[in-house]
Amino acid sequence: MDPFETRPTREAEIVLVGRSNVGKSTLMREITGHRFDTGGKPGVTRSPNHYDWASEDFVITDLPGFGFMSGVEAERQEQIKTDIVQYLETYADSILVGILVVDGKSAVDIIDRHSGPDEIPYDVEMFHFLRELGVPTVVAVNKMDKVDDRDERLDELCDRLGLHPPWKQWQDTIAPITAKRGQIDALNEAVRTHVHEQNRDDLFKFF
Repeated sequence: MDPFETRPTREAEIVLVGRSNVGKSTLMREITGHRFDTGGKPGVTRSPNHYDWASEDFVITDLPGFGFMSGVEAERQEQIKTDIVQYLETYADSILVGILVVDGKSAVDIIDRHSGPDEIPYDVEMFHFLRELGVPTVVAVNKMDKVDDRDERLDELCDRLGLHPPWKQWQDTIAPITAKRGQIDALNEAVRTHVHEQNRDDLFKFF
């Protein structure tokens, strides 16, 4: 069975996307209060985790991590990425918000390392892809408790994503968080803004 065909039939959806090991599953647990399998090694989430509230026409989905995963063959990594792209294209009209999760400490370095004439870094590519699909996108910059030069790092990230710094003018798009400590207020605020614009204030209770 195609792991991408397990999606509950719900009109409204919020998706989490991002590289392996950036803390998506931890964030999902923080938002839903529900435990999901998180592994110490990358690529543990191989198929989408869906969490829906039976009483609501709403599902939140944690898509598998993409990008380099040690111990996972390149072909499989590409397949996961293709599956994610197809999933997002298929359900774009239902997705209220796409949350791109990045690691605050390493995101800029990873982006710079993979930037070249023939290469667009995955995170940048995914950010623009979601926006091209017309999906309101929030970048959840996780593990900020490990970042010393907070504003500088967030400004650099904006710059790499093609958003004009300072980051503080993008608070609907850039949300510094530390999911492990439950510090996700900035993300909740950003998500509420987008949900409100789509007349779904009934979902505020989740964020």
